[in-house]
Amino acid sequence: MPIINRVAEFHSEMTEWRQDFHRHPELGFEEFRTAGIVADKLREFGCDEVVTGLAKTGVVGVIHGRNGKSGKAIGLRADMDALPILEATGLPHASTIPGKMHACGHDGHTTMLLGAAKYLAETRNFDGTVYVIFQPAEENLAGGGVMVAEGLFDRFPVDRVFGLHNWPGAPAGTFVWREGPVMAAVANLEVTITGKGAHGALPFQGNDPIVIAAAIVQALQTVVARNLDASDAGVITIGHINGGHTYNVIPETVTMLGTARWFLPEVGDLLESKFKALVTGIAASFGASATAEFKRAYPATVNEAESTQLARQAAEAVGGEQRVMHMAKPTMGAEDFSFMLNERPGAYLMLGGGRTGTDPGVHHPLYDFNDEILPVGASYWATLAEQLLPRG
Repeated sequence: MPIINRVAEFHSEMTEWRQDFHRHPELGFEEFRTAGIVADKLREFGCDEVVTGLAKTGVVGVIHGRNGKSGKAIGLRADMDALPILEATGLPHASTIPGKMHACGHDGHTTMLLGAAKYLAETRNFDGTVYVIFQPAEENLAGGGVMVAEGLFDRFPVDRVFGLHNWPGAPAGTFVWREGPVMAAVANLEVTITGKGAHGALPFQGNDPIVIAAAIVQALQTVVARNLDASDAGVITIGHINGGHTYNVIPETVTMLGTARWFLPEVGDLLESKFKALVTGIAASFGASATAEFKRAYPATVNEAESTQLARQAAEAVGGEQRVMHMAKPTMGAEDFSFMLNERPGAYLMLGGGRTGTDPGVHHPLYDFNDEILPVGASYWATLAEQLLPRG
């Protein structure tokens, strides 16, 4: 079954929804307008129940099939939040809020799941229950983890849960799948080095934390290169250094921020221990002190094998076997859908959105979701529900 005809009929309507969300981006746990629109539309579509307020701005719609005898249920999840990025697209539907934009395509994710909800509530050609989960705060704030902690799956007891992310690096309308790890675990790194300030012309009178920071940054590159088995994967990156205010003054302190990524739990433990040991040890060797915080944020996103194959079958029904591709290697990006996959079996697929082959990637000020794939994603969600919850 290709794109569902009924879904294709409201492609233009979905485009209007998506571009409206794009004009009005909201950051994590601030998605009040977005959540309000989502809840109103779910009620308009005729969902059996619409629940708001989970994880502050989360919304869950409940759709029962024509025949509820099976007792089976699945969850379909989309994220709603935007990013603190100044948009540079110049498009007619560009963000109207300076410094905020939908640079990751969550406006499209929300719209595709709304399209599926409209179709499923109208047709109900399945046996069981579909929960459409609209999640806040995926970007850095772990809204998925908050929803789980607040009892998402206690209140909405799904057998499996599925996620979908647009992928501008793949041709529009294709699907990319992978069993096992698909996205990395992540930790946020915070370092504060305390030395002794001095005049820049008299460095011997101080203890320069900038020099110490330089030594630490260099040494951290050996953690992966010289401590991790080359067949495993790990990353440590320092992305921000702040110290000093002028040309000729050695500051008292330097702060650094960074990220660590991994897939295997033991690799995460190794990165943490080596990071802390190097930061504090190098600072001490210079006669200074340092704090090293390794703040674990998201676990690895790991697709359960059977769920992945079920998702793959739905993707092939929509896109055709030739347009459903295997992801050879996982990405070091992170995703808080991992919290849901830690609670229930499920799978996270990518939906190609590339237009030209040189499209800006996500988190770029020139990025814009490709509206042409809206009916593809909505059809995938609807097909997945009908295949996993077949009518007897």
